[in-house]
Amino acid sequence: MEILVKEKGINSIKFFLAYKGSFMINDELPLEGFKKCKTLGAVPMVHAENGDAVAEGQKRIFDLGITGPEGHGLSRPPMLEGEATSRAIRLASFVNVPLYVVHVMSIDAMEEIAKAQKSGQAVVGEAVVSGLVLDDSTLWDPDFTTAAKYVMSPPIKKVGHGKALQVALSTGILKLVGTYHCTFNSTQKALGIDDFRKIPNGVNGSDADTIILNHNASFEILSSSHHSRSDINVYEGRKGKGKVKVTIVGEKVVWENGELKVEPGSGRYIEMPPFGHLFSGIGKADAAYLSSLRAPVYRVRSAT
Repeated sequence: MEILVKEKGINSIKFFLAYKGSFMINDELPLEGFKKCKTLGAVPMVHAENGDAVAEGQKRIFDLGITGPEGHGLSRPPMLEGEATSRAIRLASFVNVPLYVVHVMSIDAMEEIAKAQKSGQAVVGEAVVSGLVLDDSTLWDPDFTTAAKYVMSPPIKKVGHGKALQVALSTGILKLVGTYHCTFNSTQKALGIDDFRKIPNGVNGSDADTIILNHNASFEILSSSHHSRSDINVYEGRKGKGKVKVTIVGEKVVWENGELKVEPGSGRYIEMPPFGHLFSGIGKADAAYLSSLRAPVYRVRSAT
């Protein structure tokens, strides 16, 4: 971590509380990791789902004979996202370090973030487009390819969660919208055709530095015309108003008049400094904590 932050310009570290058996770490490691992040001035980020409970939920649902994409959402209910979010927030509070919760997908997680922010804790909640505009009904589509393309983690939730997250975004509880671009094609998704646990997790996303938007132009999202090697898109057929006419990345026009103008390797790595604005006030909070202890108490031992 020290090399990444001090020599490579990376000022955030992601911790997975989910994906048991692969990425998931137990509570001891995020606690030690959060402490190290605080020392280095890096913001800890968390994928917040209870991995142990998810593994149990997957086994329970699969043993019921539910093997399709609908099993993905059923095995990872919102309470498991809420629990892990709460746990991460409390660990961050214990260490007194800022926290960034990635891809918040449920009311349960959002409410934990709101509660922490109200108490004065530095917690950033990130929304993603899929969580804001989609619902989990698509996981029950009778066509496997259609249903599987919506498999992501944390999963897309029932109707109502998206609207609540939109409100949270508009009121500042959720601070930003991440792209969460992690897409797979239909062949890759088909790896889990007989077992939802094997369906690769991820959906479409996109990013840019600056755009020029025509508010009056309309658009339709189609996998046949999007600029991706994937042959599926979770926003397939959706229409909207307000079309991007020009996209600028790194001071270069990369999209104009329907034409993509990107050269392979044109991206550049930007190093970020440690101890960003989220760390303001951390030192004062540490000092206030120490002064509140009223300890140690120096006791006089009576002579025997």
